[in-house]
Amino acid sequence: MGRSWWGWGTTEDALSSSEAEVLAANVGQLLPGADLTAHEPPDPRAIAVPASRVEAPVTLAHLCSDDHVDRLSHAHGQAFRDVVRALLGRFDHVPDLVVRPRSEADVAAVLDWCTDRGIAVVPFGGGTSVVGGVEPRFAHDAGVVSLDLREMSRVLEVDATSQAALIEAGALGPELEEQLRPYGYTLRFYPQSFEFSTLGGWIATRAGGHFATGPTHIDDLVESVRTVTPRGAMESRRLPGSGAGPSPDRLILGSEGALGVVTRAWMRIRERPRWRAAATVSFTDENAGVRAVRTIAQSGLQPANCRFLDAVEAAINAGASSAILVLGFESADHPLEPWMERAVEICRDHGGSLTEPPRYTDSADEVARSGASDAWRSAFLRMPYQRDALAARSMIVETFETACTWDRYDDLRAGVTAAAEEAMRSLGVPGVVTCRFTHVYPDGPAPYFGVYAAGTWGSTVEQWDEIKVAVGEAINRACGTITHHHAVGRDHRPWYDRQRPDLFAAALSGAKRELDPVGILNPGILLG
Repeated sequence: MGRSWWGWGTTEDALSSSEAEVLAANVGQLLPGADLTAHEPPDPRAIAVPASRVEAPVTLAHLCSDDHVDRLSHAHGQAFRDVVRALLGRFDHVPDLVVRPRSEADVAAVLDWCTDRGIAVVPFGGGTSVVGGVEPRFAHDAGVVSLDLREMSRVLEVDATSQAALIEAGALGPELEEQLRPYGYTLRFYPQSFEFSTLGGWIATRAGGHFATGPTHIDDLVESVRTVTPRGAMESRRLPGSGAGPSPDRLILGSEGALGVVTRAWMRIRERPRWRAAATVSFTDENAGVRAVRTIAQSGLQPANCRFLDAVEAAINAGASSAILVLGFESADHPLEPWMERAVEICRDHGGSLTEPPRYTDSADEVARSGASDAWRSAFLRMPYQRDALAARSMIVETFETACTWDRYDDLRAGVTAAAEEAMRSLGVPGVVTCRFTHVYPDGPAPYFGVYAAGTWGSTVEQWDEIKVAVGEAINRACGTITHHHAVGRDHRPWYDRQRPDLFAAALSGAKRELDPVGILNPGILLG
């Protein structure tokens, strides 16, 4: 399958013309009067790209590409604003070369060369950043290379005794899962970008997986990380846990390529699940649904899925008529009836109702789904393709996420919704704001907001940027985090700078100077 140069995923899986027309008709009912005229992406060869300022040394030339489309494809991530700018042919910052190392020695050689010449290096991962993390949005006279590690994609070793695997950082989600499958194991990490994002990218951005509770951030699954920096390589010791000072892994987790390039990691794996349970619970009272989710999160039941969708989100993406809770449990060790029965009992205590009983399976390959939960899961996987189709029709379709403690949730939800709605009113773009929980913890949820608005073709990037500023300020006022799992990148820097303690920023700057003394690694990420 061919990756789309401008949008999400593959060209084969993009919405067909008929699917896009049906989607546009549905949006037209939600937002009457919206201009939903379709706009086609430009021919990438017709987009002007500056001549490369960088010439690779002979020893590295076989790893480098200055192909026109290759450079354009590595000039942006997958946020709404990235997709729209590609549709408009707007590329203000394009890497001079795309470099694809095949080994750690190649990575070290590239960093040595770039350090000597002062060339900036932007680690690319799978290119699915939605926060400007892979875009060379900075001035750098010596040139910029995009470092793409997808040639380094092997599972190098499996330790069945300790249930861990050594995996190269360029492995895409499906690649690493297919290599673990013959051993009967899984990493059990499924972000929405699973098909197109890499292990190294997950580690560098502190990504969050699909599962709502338990080990769900990549942090929880890392046993040891090896990183190549301009000053050399460093690797933490494999340990189940340690109290020996600040963790070297924690320095690299979330560093977004500013401190070094992750080349491989020992990851905690587990047996593939055999038993699964799924149920969908409806709530006519959304606040009661929130209380039910909080009770479940604090119960110790640890559901694999505990996604709560407000009524608008449920209507758009699951065809439901009220707020719904998508519940799921899984295990490789035991059947799950008692866990699901107790979770359903909690929901009913808070006014929830089931249109059909929970579904249980005991096959290693069959997934238990039912009703609205199945519809929502299908929509979840198709959302990025639908976003692209709507972006080409002048719609503003974007998400932003945060996390807060339960005691602050009501104020945060109200403040963020009001800020988004006021921003849309001031811009004259009719739209709606939705909310769902992607992850829940005993002490708080991770609300994930969606904006669907009728924009003006040619101006939707600027319109979204104004909405983004409004909601970023609202999140900051409510003491939420500017990002729960999408990373900081360049888009979140203004709020990240205010969220972190100043002394921590100074300490992080010290680490940057030590590991990257010339400042070639992803300039502008995390630090000035």
